[in-house]
Amino acid sequence: MKFLFFLSLSFILISCQHKDDAVKPVSKTTVYDFTSDTSVYSGEMKRYWLVLLKKGPNRTHDSASAAMIQAGHMANINRLAKEGKIIMAGPMGYDGDLRGIFIMNGKDSSEVEQMVQSDTAVITGRLTMEYYPWWSEKGKYIFK
Repeated sequence: MKFLFFLSLSFILISCQHKDDAVKPVSKTTVYDFTSDTSVYSGEMKRYWLVLLKKGPNRTHDSASAAMIQAGHMANINRLAKEGKIIMAGPMGYDGDLRGIFIMNGKDSSEVEQMVQSDTAVITGRLTMEYYPWWSEKGKYIFK
């Protein structure tokens, strides 16, 4: 009986121990200079643009209108991909506010915004967009 008591007490004490190595959130944003860290940087960096497509304020379209908007959305993606402006595109695998992403090749944020604003889903308010500069080593990944 004493053995079971001490065994139970040991398990309780072990499970209640405080872990000092817990992950702590970072409170400030740092701009990383890839060119100064030779352990990470081994070539020329290229800026792409990560575009987050989120649910927009106007999602009350009937099914026929929604299908037409989606067809225009896909046509815009295909056109931009043929022009080499969209490197990757795809929907998210869950039904949340984030609906999809693009990785785009544009010279600046104005060009990216102009390209995304030509999308029927954005024009109609079905989707909204956020875009961020995203860097990758030039030639490291082959996007097809």
